[in-house]
Amino acid sequence: MEESPAWEPKAWGSSGRWPAPREARAGLSLSSVLNDLPSAATLRYRGPGVLPWGALEEEEEDRERSIQAFAEAAQKELQEIPPSRELPWPMQARRAHRQSHARNQVARDSGSRAAHWALLFRRSKEKMQQNLRALKPWAWTLKRIGGQFGAGTESYFLLLRFLLLLNVLASVLKACMTLLPALLDGAPPGPPGPGPSCGSYDPRPQGLISFPSQLFNLLSGEGFLEWSPLFYGFYPPRRRLAVAYLCSTFAIGLLSLVLILHRSVSGLKQTLLAESGVLTSYSHRVFSAWDFGLCGAVHVRLRQRMILYELQVELEEAVVRRHAAARTLGQQARVWSVRVLLNLLVVALLGAAFYGIYWATESTVELQEWPLVQQTPMLKLGVNYLPSIFISGVNFVLPPVFKFMAPLEGYTRSRQIILILLRTVFLRLASLLVLLLSLWNQITCGGNAEAKDCKACGYQYKELPCWETRLGQEMYKLLIFDLLTGLAVMLLIQFPRKLLCGLCPGFLGRVAGTQEFQVPDEVLGLIYAQTVVWVGSFFCPLLPLLNTAKFLLLFYLKKLALFSTCSPASRTFRASMANFFFPLILLLGLAISAVPVLYSIFLIPPSKPCGPFRGQSSIWAQIPASISGLPEIIQNILFFLGTQAFAVPLLLISSILMVYTVALAHSYGRLISELKRQIEMEAQNKVFLAQRAVALSSTNGVL
Repeated sequence: MEESPAWEPKAWGSSGRWPAPREARAGLSLSSVLNDLPSAATLRYRGPGVLPWGALEEEEEDRERSIQAFAEAAQKELQEIPPSRELPWPMQARRAHRQSHARNQVARDSGSRAAHWALLFRRSKEKMQQNLRALKPWAWTLKRIGGQFGAGTESYFLLLRFLLLLNVLASVLKACMTLLPALLDGAPPGPPGPGPSCGSYDPRPQGLISFPSQLFNLLSGEGFLEWSPLFYGFYPPRRRLAVAYLCSTFAIGLLSLVLILHRSVSGLKQTLLAESGVLTSYSHRVFSAWDFGLCGAVHVRLRQRMILYELQVELEEAVVRRHAAARTLGQQARVWSVRVLLNLLVVALLGAAFYGIYWATESTVELQEWPLVQQTPMLKLGVNYLPSIFISGVNFVLPPVFKFMAPLEGYTRSRQIILILLRTVFLRLASLLVLLLSLWNQITCGGNAEAKDCKACGYQYKELPCWETRLGQEMYKLLIFDLLTGLAVMLLIQFPRKLLCGLCPGFLGRVAGTQEFQVPDEVLGLIYAQTVVWVGSFFCPLLPLLNTAKFLLLFYLKKLALFSTCSPASRTFRASMANFFFPLILLLGLAISAVPVLYSIFLIPPSKPCGPFRGQSSIWAQIPASISGLPEIIQNILFFLGTQAFAVPLLLISSILMVYTVALAHSYGRLISELKRQIEMEAQNKVFLAQRAVALSSTNGVL
């Protein structure tokens, strides 16, 4: 074995250079080359204890002992699990394997019983997590979609699967806390008789019902469906049922909030890394994005396509950023003028749409009183669906206009997607709020409790004897009409367009063009449908179950349309943006849906002839009345949770934790910045060494 050269015992730092080897050959030595590295200038900032390049870490007499220890370690390593870097796995799997192996080694070395049980518990947890990941539905389908159509299209189906899981959990909660207690406590009584002041309410049809009337009742939620477990008015006024009914609504909202926040935080990590430039470099895509655990030609081709789409996104956005950086002052002024004009146009279109929705909702009651409408079932159905038709028409016409305007503003593809999503989500969610506002205007007599029609009962009891069921019917009609609209677009537009494009290669085929899967529009459709369910789940308890069936059907229909009629998108967008921004919009929809539900619970008097809260001054009044029947200790604890003595310390503790978290995040940020600088310095070292090697080779005439 070749011995390392001996070094002079000259102290480091006396001349500011590293010592030269004793038996140095003529010309440049390794020490002199290392002295010229860019990182040599930063050596004095590394602190004491850091050895310079080429310095020996051990004395000469310890070399044999080190070699022997190394041989023993190598022999022991052959008997153990291979290191993580030698495994044909992706980086994430290697990191998890290395951490698990380190924890197991620590547990084995400790030898304690507690560590042994901790090891068993951790292994059981890991196996359970693997089994849960294996139970995720449509894993292969989603991988195939991501490989053929890009990660942006895959993000839509991932969001659809997440919302399907959310609706399944909400359906289970509603069934266990509302439906089963209502049915197990005995058959619910029928509609009450005429009251002294608030009238009567009996929606059950009388006599023989024709088929058109049955179809009308099925689509509008009236007739036999109005007095069924589907709507609020069916449930009897029982104390336990009323508390469970209200708690199920809060439980669904809290569960949705936790799951969406968890999904948003996991997507935020990827978004921050992507926006910081760490993972968006082309070298990362080329050298570090490959999964060495892939088996089979199909999986390899799918992974190649996904990397290709990611590189395409980076190149497109780099071109847009380069053009934006090269703009002159006049071009910048022209771009900002166009943006201002387009935003004014967007505001005008949104205002016209909201006014139309308000007019359609207010005119529905008047149109239903026309004799021609009452005598014609189809016309009556159309009038009942007039707000839903108007909302769906606005949501069908304006998003393509927003999509046409977005490229004119000069933003990158990801920024265009964000603008389209923001404008469209504002259109969809605000149109829903306008519908609810017009309905509450009818329920509360325009907010005037002293009005003639609202003075007796606190709400418009003549036209809306059970106003909660009426709100549930509106949400039910929005859900049904949204599903019918999606089916009509698929059957009457997408499939005929695909046939026209395939059978007519001439002018008609070019006019039809190839279809692309519009991710922003489809995602906003999902968020809009889920917001409708969150609003209507209090007034229509089985609406989450209906939405579960709708999303399940929608997944297979969209998959069929995607593989049958759509081609890969010519312009894709970054998947990390979808992983964070889509749940963020979903969180916005949850916050907006909470406003009408909480307003109904706390401020509007419940209907007198229907529902589990009949006879109460407000829906929330049932909770204090139920708490008063508990033991005194529990009452004191619950009432203490609502006092300032509990709220102020909780706020202080939360503020301290928030400040600590922010400080910790800043320290991590500084550490990451320092590591980035070290990585850049190492890259400069490699470039310098490569240049010096080329120079020495050319000098000696050796390639």
